Amino acid sequence: MWLTSILLISIPVGLAAGGWWAGIAPVKNVGHVLLRLAFLLVSVFMAAVISNLTLPAADGMAHYISVSNLSLIMMGLIVFMSVILIAFSRNYMAGEQRVGTYWRWLLNTLAAVSLVIISNHLVVFWLGWVSISLSLHKLLTFYPDRPRATLAAHKKFLLARTAESLLLVAVVLLYQQHGTLLISELMFHFNQVASNAALELSTADQIAAVLIAMTALIKCAQLPVHGWLVQVVEAPTPVSALLHAGVINLGGFLLILFAPLFMQVAAAQWLVLIVAGFTTVVSALVMTTRISLKVRMAWSTSAQMGLMLLECALGLYELALLHLLTHSAYKAYSFLNAGNAVNDSIRRRLAPSGVPSVSTWLLAMGASSIMVVGAVYLSGYEGVWSIWLLLALALTMLIAQRHGGTFKSSIWPFVGLALLLVASYSVFKSALGVLLPIDQSLRVSALSLADIWAMLLFITLFALSWFLRFQADSPAMQRLSMILFAGLYLDEWLTRLTLKIWPVRLPAHANPKTLNTFKKPLTKEL
Repeated sequence: MWLTSILLISIPVGLAAGGWWAGIAPVKNVGHVLLRLAFLLVSVFMAAVISNLTLPAADGMAHYISVSNLSLIMMGLIVFMSVILIAFSRNYMAGEQRVGTYWRWLLNTLAAVSLVIISNHLVVFWLGWVSISLSLHKLLTFYPDRPRATLAAHKKFLLARTAESLLLVAVVLLYQQHGTLLISELMFHFNQVASNAALELSTADQIAAVLIAMTALIKCAQLPVHGWLVQVVEAPTPVSALLHAGVINLGGFLLILFAPLFMQVAAAQWLVLIVAGFTTVVSALVMTTRISLKVRMAWSTSAQMGLMLLECALGLYELALLHLLTHSAYKAYSFLNAGNAVNDSIRRRLAPSGVPSVSTWLLAMGASSIMVVGAVYLSGYEGVWSIWLLLALALTMLIAQRHGGTFKSSIWPFVGLALLLVASYSVFKSALGVLLPIDQSLRVSALSLADIWAMLLFITLFALSWFLRFQADSPAMQRLSMILFAGLYLDEWLTRLTLKIWPVRLPAHANPKTLNTFKKPLTKEL
């Protein structure tokens, strides 16, 4: 397996080397050269997968490079995203005076992410984690004359240092307790503890699990530390795509990687269940009140990350990985296709609209319930019911709104679409379950307190979404819409706290109206 390890480590090395060269290259067609590099790395990745399947395992270097299915799947995503982002940036960033700087930090960020993905050593893992944040900070402040971007990057910088400190303490605790820095050895031990009732986790292990959960929540921009994610949309569009389709997902990857430890500590599990659950509901509702496409997508990302972390806390790690992959592809497309937002908006306004009748809702609910129950029965699923309830509610909304919005058109095409979605969901979930086997002792049982909590969250989200959409004229819903539009004022509180801890200097020619928004803390020597 040494060949697989060499091939995998050559991907972050190649990206870092390409970034260094792009920063000093005098040629104009840097993007074309980097795109060839990206396609070369695709070939390297394919060779690594083939060698991993055909060659026997080996000692030595292979211990420090992870060749697990999780690492290979995630590396495939990173390589794919590298090709897409480099190809898009060639034209998007053409004519920028600091395009060399952009290329350098874009490829350095991708290199750091790929290093984290394949690392089996806690120190290398942590150093790669820090490198991602520092490189991304350079991209978020690519336009240093924009006050809003500067403030958002400043908040992100402080939160990133907090998350890295928490993760470092967790690393130190795990090393002191077990005397090894290899992630695979640590997870093997925690799997042994999970399967043997006579073994227990130490207090240091439990503290480390809570710290890892806090790190994941901060990295995934969960409430109330979400504001920077909404405000960094002023960075170049490819940077937004990289952030929302790749970097933001690392919190979910962290929980999947440390699942054998995380799922055995109730405090860490419930911390994620509560914070991520609250974020999922609130962010999804706030998204419906926003007009700006990029801001809507930012709130959507916060909600999706909350749902992904919630899936991890329920023990549905194969589903969390599927969520991570599909969300990355969707958000990359959404941001890179943002230029067509005007045309899409016109089409939506011209499309016929209507309110689904009671019979339509009942028919949609019945069809969705039958499809979901059938999928559960055919797949032989045993586990929490909350995630299937969410699927049934989402399909009910899909069928009813599509049919109700097109008046007299037949409902059956939309039922067929829902059936296709259920089948795809079941197949992909089962396939990733085979590639990412999780010990059954780490699963959450059906109708447990965690399962019921998730059900209540999903029902609340469905009910409030219905009222906000179809009872928007009621005084109660108008007041709720105002509060949601303000994001519950959570970011304002965090911004004030951030500026008290570490003030920031805004660009000299900042808009005075923007400065007045933040009042005195930003007008002083910041």
